[in-house]
Amino acid sequence: MEIISIQKDDIETLLALNEDHFNDVKSKRIAPAKLQETFVAFANSDGGDLYVGIEDKSTKGERIAGFAEQEEANAIIATLLEETLPAVENVFVEFLDTNGKGLILHFAIPKSPKVHYTASGDCFIRVNAAKRKIKGERITQLGYSKGAELYERKPVNDVDVDEIAGNDLLANYMRRVGTHLEPVVFLRKQRLLTLQNERRIPNVGCVLLFDGEPQATLDTRCAVKVYRLRTTEKEYKREQLEEMPITINGGVEEVIHKTIDQVAKYIDGAAFQDGGRLVKLSYPSEALKEILVNAVIHRDYSLNDDIHVRVFDNRVEVQSPGKLPGYMNLDNLYQERFSRNPNLVRMLHNLPDPVNHDIGEGLDTAKNELKKAGLIEPIFEEKENAFVVTIKHQRIASVEEVVLGYLQDNPGAEITNKLVRQLSGEDDMQKVKSALQRLRASGQIKPVDENARAFNFRYVKA
Repeated sequence: MEIISIQKDDIETLLALNEDHFNDVKSKRIAPAKLQETFVAFANSDGGDLYVGIEDKSTKGERIAGFAEQEEANAIIATLLEETLPAVENVFVEFLDTNGKGLILHFAIPKSPKVHYTASGDCFIRVNAAKRKIKGERITQLGYSKGAELYERKPVNDVDVDEIAGNDLLANYMRRVGTHLEPVVFLRKQRLLTLQNERRIPNVGCVLLFDGEPQATLDTRCAVKVYRLRTTEKEYKREQLEEMPITINGGVEEVIHKTIDQVAKYIDGAAFQDGGRLVKLSYPSEALKEILVNAVIHRDYSLNDDIHVRVFDNRVEVQSPGKLPGYMNLDNLYQERFSRNPNLVRMLHNLPDPVNHDIGEGLDTAKNELKKAGLIEPIFEEKENAFVVTIKHQRIASVEEVVLGYLQDNPGAEITNKLVRQLSGEDDMQKVKSALQRLRASGQIKPVDENARAFNFRYVKA
């Protein structure tokens, strides 16, 4: 088994490692059967790196306490590689020589297409920095979600490995994560090369990350289109486009940053006119960022469609190709964790100050940021073969509170059914009409013209 000598800065990197969805450190004193639970959890989830021979961060004093020799780790290696049911394939195992503090045993565990169990018959999955035991129907659902080969691992025959290895994008990435490996070795270890006819070929995930123009290389579309639409209605017409949709190309990280910038630019001008008065709207930038990042890293890249981001006057819609993967559904989005593109997610997550949080945390962040801004949480829906997230400029407050708040902030202003719908985000004209009638009956507002037609009433503060 390979022994790699590591330097002081490599050791410091390992000691600074935060245990999360993709990384874990364990003491060499751990029982092999107990360690197997974490090993199985990684294989059943999105894969990850497991280091044995490092004490927990809560330990006082020296944390590196490796194996004196390779044979000391035999029981652990045998339990994990030979007694897991079924055996996990393509596990990369090596020893890291710390030059005086022993050998650290490193397992690089891929996400497996199979469901795995410990020797005692238990099934675990990884949820952020912890393992979770699952039973019955959850195991069945996990099996369904693992039925198909990952599209991100599909080889791209038109790309030569040397093209990627010499790419500035790859060099920049390797510099930021602090690796000294040869580019081809790095790509192989990161499972970005797929073996085909005894040749290792860059796969879809590799191209998305490190090809400068994956949109020109891949067979399917993988860009982002951003629209600015001057309307608040559900349906829009071509003439309501402020300009032709902006198409954003490039590697995944570049696409994410450019999309965030373009949407922010459009949001900055989001407003609508009512009676000659300009009403400006605003959204928490962190909420928008998290939803846009999720759309790019979790979309189904096997589908021949782009991501569509539509910025309306009163909402933002983000349409991502592919329905929710595996056992995910609209009811468990905030509780469960699943990645359609685990390698893509992991590679971005390994960067300093990554664009993506741990799996699932992005949606929680978006919801919390919207709540802080006084807006309702994102709306999720599945349409045909797409997942749509809508961020509405709809206040958590009731329609009545929105009306009174607006008139309080704008003395002498008039308000209409349409303006209330735009301010509150409530689309139902009848509900708004009823709210206005209740306020009128209670003497808090009054009509400008008693004889106006239905829905044409203009109200002022009484």
